[in-house]
Amino acid sequence: MILQQILTGKIQKAVQDLFDVTLDKVEFQATRREFEGDITVVIFPLLKLVKSNPVELGNKIGNYLVQNVSEVERFNVVSGFLNIVISDAYYLNFFNGIRTAETFGFATPKEGDKAVMVEYSSPNTNKPLHLGHVRNNLLGYSVAEILKASGKKVYKTQIINDRGIHICKSMLAWQKFGNGETPATSGLKGDKLVGKYYVEFDKAYKTQINELIAQGKSEEEAKKQAPIILEAQQMLLDWEAGKPEVIELWKTMNQWVYDGFGTTYKNLGVDFDSYYYESNTYLLGKEVVQFGLEKGIFEKDPDGSVWIDLTAEGLDRKIVLRSDGTAVYMTQDIGTAIQRVKDNPDVGGMVYTVGNEQDYHFKVLFLILKKLGFDWAEDLYHLSYGMVELPSGKMKSREGTVVDADDLMEEMTTTAQSISEELGKLDGYSDAEKAELYNVIGLGALKYFMLKVDPKKNMMFNPEESVDFAGNTGPFIQYTYARIQSILRKTDFDLNKEVIVEFHEKEKELLKQVELFPSVIQDAAKNHSPALVANYTYDLVKEYNSFYQSVSILGEEDENKKIFRVQLSKKVGEVIKSAFGLLGINVPERM
Repeated sequence: MILQQILTGKIQKAVQDLFDVTLDKVEFQATRREFEGDITVVIFPLLKLVKSNPVELGNKIGNYLVQNVSEVERFNVVSGFLNIVISDAYYLNFFNGIRTAETFGFATPKEGDKAVMVEYSSPNTNKPLHLGHVRNNLLGYSVAEILKASGKKVYKTQIINDRGIHICKSMLAWQKFGNGETPATSGLKGDKLVGKYYVEFDKAYKTQINELIAQGKSEEEAKKQAPIILEAQQMLLDWEAGKPEVIELWKTMNQWVYDGFGTTYKNLGVDFDSYYYESNTYLLGKEVVQFGLEKGIFEKDPDGSVWIDLTAEGLDRKIVLRSDGTAVYMTQDIGTAIQRVKDNPDVGGMVYTVGNEQDYHFKVLFLILKKLGFDWAEDLYHLSYGMVELPSGKMKSREGTVVDADDLMEEMTTTAQSISEELGKLDGYSDAEKAELYNVIGLGALKYFMLKVDPKKNMMFNPEESVDFAGNTGPFIQYTYARIQSILRKTDFDLNKEVIVEFHEKEKELLKQVELFPSVIQDAAKNHSPALVANYTYDLVKEYNSFYQSVSILGEEDENKKIFRVQLSKKVGEVIKSAFGLLGINVPERM
């Protein structure tokens, strides 16, 4: 925030001149509504440096600022808080400085800065994307866009978990029960077809377990001895050995899934700069494990399995290679991280967007990479997010009770259509325009509802609540943007004129909110939290609507005031569009 930067230097000089004390940091906060002021300085931390009471200290600093800082008009002190009133001239100069800036709030990368790689989605190729993947994709994409806006060079990537026992389960079930069915013959998207056979495997597996239990086996024995799981395990060994017919089936079914994922990503509005495949990176991981074994970082057990002992770091022993030589998730994650830096030498950090059930996994992964001696391992970050639940409860992919991502997007569009039709505001729209608008509103509602919640928190997703046209929702913010565009369409005068006006209090409040945008982007990047951008945008829109209801805009008789109010409306619209762009949300010109 520009104002904070100005005031920080001035307050530090005030403390130096008045008390001969060096102040390293100044703490600011927004002035509470019940007090006069535009920004507040918290005095309490200064009491450690200056022997005084907070009110006396605040008054001395306040008087110094009024006498020496042109931007400061007056002040008041409440307890340990110095409330400062900033001149209209400052805000007018600020506004004229950003009025035509198309990228207001955005920073550009500095020469020589390291890039950041953001991983998200990272699905398994044995089932379609579901509601949990939706939150993952929206978070990862948005964090990547926010980091980019904060001045970082960013690469978006994903690791596709295309190997392992879970993949073999779908393959084996298709072999047994598929009768040669393909996406073309079934009319199903490829990822849904493969997911169907993952569920079929689980059904057959449970049947066999029950049969073995009925024959006197314990449940644990039955789970290990069921013929279908033994076949799946053999298929995994055959795959790792490169058995041609297994590899061919694997390639075919994976391609069905990739085609299906591609459609979902396009509809969701997310993209990637690169793709990594577990089937490629696990081999590098195995090589690195061998290197670590030679260096004494890993240790081999009598059965041949390889482990790392992290008990000294407060963790436990973690397996990195099974006794039969096959890789585990940790193996491929080690390989993937190293391969990414090999491919992109300018990468200095990575953000992994993965649910909080994997918190321990990433603690171990980051620690292993540090022990292996990679300096970039200091800049790895796990964007750990909470689970998404529905009013009906948790999802279970093996049982086929997940909320499918494609179905969810379709439902959101349908919900947006029914609510829009009830409101009856679409006269004059063609059918194509209506369909496009329903999609923009529906997806906007979904994305905003997901992203306004702090990533670390679990959340309950309610589709109908998210499409409400009032309150802290995507459609409410989109509607305000469309309202501003309507004002601009009715404007028949030159908006480029620089005007001098005396502010209405609502104009000043709105300008104060606009000025926060650059610092919100930086805070959101630092905290990897799209929620900060989402809720800032809602606050901006609330402030704009209060302004809209309090002053006349196009009906204002004073020409300069009218021009300024339309200019201010235009800038607010641009900030809404920029902020929503960081969340991956489109805004409609009409609504």
